[in-house]
Amino acid sequence: MHKLWVASCLDNPVLFCQIGVVEETNHFKEMLEERAIRRDWVAETLSSPDRAEQLGDGTKHYFKCIHENGNRWLKVVVNEVDDPPRLVTVYFDRTARRRYENQSG
Repeated sequence: MHKLWVASCLDNPVLFCQIGVVEETNHFKEMLEERAIRRDWVAETLSSPDRAEQLGDGTKHYFKCIHENGNRWLKVVVNEVDDPPRLVTVYFDRTARRRYENQSG
């Protein structure tokens, strides 16, 4: 399992994970707070996602079922075209449960 370390700078927290160094957008930081999403859930989602989807727009969508939060599926969107990659947004995806819950692997 990959480890994830969180290093907080004053204005620009940076996450280190299996995809390398990633920066947080202001929107991402606002959504964490507004939606009461824990950073350790983001860390788990990025380091060991249940699902990951690469989209044609240069983003990768990471999904993880968060058992501590009623088995809701967390979605973390990363823009991998930017250097370093940027965390774009994070939210609990209501449609992911229907798409993935009954699928294996």
